[in-house]
Amino acid sequence: MCGRFTLRSNPTVLAAEFEMEAFPLLSPRYNIAPMQPILAVRRDPDSSRRIAALFKWGLVPSWADDPKIGNRMINARSETAAEKPSFRAAFRRRRCLVPSDGYYEWKKDGSAKQPYLIYQADGRPFAIAGLWEIWTAPDGSVLETCSLLTTSANVTLASLHDRMPVIIAPADRSEWLDPATPSPALQSLMRPAPEDLMTFHRVSTRVNSPLHEEAACIDPLL
Repeated sequence: MCGRFTLRSNPTVLAAEFEMEAFPLLSPRYNIAPMQPILAVRRDPDSSRRIAALFKWGLVPSWADDPKIGNRMINARSETAAEKPSFRAAFRRRRCLVPSDGYYEWKKDGSAKQPYLIYQADGRPFAIAGLWEIWTAPDGSVLETCSLLTTSANVTLASLHDRMPVIIAPADRSEWLDPATPSPALQSLMRPAPEDLMTFHRVSTRVNSPLHEEAACIDPLL
């Protein structure tokens, strides 16, 4: 699964990486947690350009009675998202890319759990496959939410956890965002990342609390 991640990269770097004219100027984030706002890239239906938008992390289906269901919808399994009632409409029409430059995973170490930061070996930001949805409250207010897709872990990361985020390669991002892309093609994109793409190191258990947002969260644990 993916329950915490970072977004620290310079907006100029992110704009180039995601082939956008500009990227929002936001403060570096070192411990993004569920139910917080997250930045995602989606396709503008009018111009087909890539645009950035803020979503609440935890997808709320349009038919939900209570938005609290989003607490249980931070991740969607790529193997079943196309059929699951909670995700299938978003999978067909509302796909996005969630920029990140690292995510945390916890490995069991006896009775404790040791957190690790997982990131691209070349240090570049990457794109996590996401689904977004629109929910309208009884008072007419609108809430836009998002879920991150996961797949089986590759050999490099399997020692930490059996799941990992779906990472969309640069060459596949336009296809992922295009609402006309057929389901079989989408399924082929939701595969584990190449084994040499990601690396990781141990970090402090301070990341266990979302209240800790400082740069020290990503420091290697000696």
